Amino acid sequence: MTKAVFDSPNPERPQLARAMRRLERDVLRMGALVEQSFRLSHQALIARNLTAAEELPRLDKKIDRFYKQIELDCTAIMTLQAPTAQDLRSLSAIMQLVRDLERIGDYAKDLAEIAVKIFPYPPHPTLPEIAVMFHHAQAMLATSLVALADLDEVSGRSIKRLDDAVDNAYDRVYQTLAYQRDVPGVVEPIVLLALAIRCLERMADHATNIGQRVAYIVTGQRG
Repeated sequence: MTKAVFDSPNPERPQLARAMRRLERDVLRMGALVEQSFRLSHQALIARNLTAAEELPRLDKKIDRFYKQIELDCTAIMTLQAPTAQDLRSLSAIMQLVRDLERIGDYAKDLAEIAVKIFPYPPHPTLPEIAVMFHHAQAMLATSLVALADLDEVSGRSIKRLDDAVDNAYDRVYQTLAYQRDVPGVVEPIVLLALAIRCLERMADHATNIGQRVAYIVTGQRG
């Protein structure tokens, strides 16, 4: 059984406790939507599934609505509910955390747009390695969300180590794209793939941030 993300320690404040539980529910729902958007962006770019690409803008709007509502709810709790210091720490972290989730959703939508533009071209030889980047970054996001649901500080901090695999893959693919010689035809596919791996690298960074914010909620210590 998972622990509540924002379990107010004061049982005599039922209204605050309910507000925190609603916040927990919405954050985890938002996280599930972001995971879905990540999977769709993978299908769009790697599997060349344009139907998946078409679904991303609609999903991104849902993510944005959750983001705005959660920010409003956090602000309302801070100003109207007189939260404890521990609650304030959690609220502060969650406002930053949902921003990370929102940015991952934005990058997933960007990847879908890249997938549509690159679709007319033959699959590039670097796609298998880019698929590995997807795998690592998706695993990082999944781990960060499980850490959030379980309030698992150790898992939250461990994501930083997983980021190295994404960074290493980024460097390898970038070098391949940047120094490719005798490129037949137009260079647009190379430019698009360079943008795609940059999106993936940033998504992994935001997943790392989420893990670190989970650790801060639990311990009150940054870094």
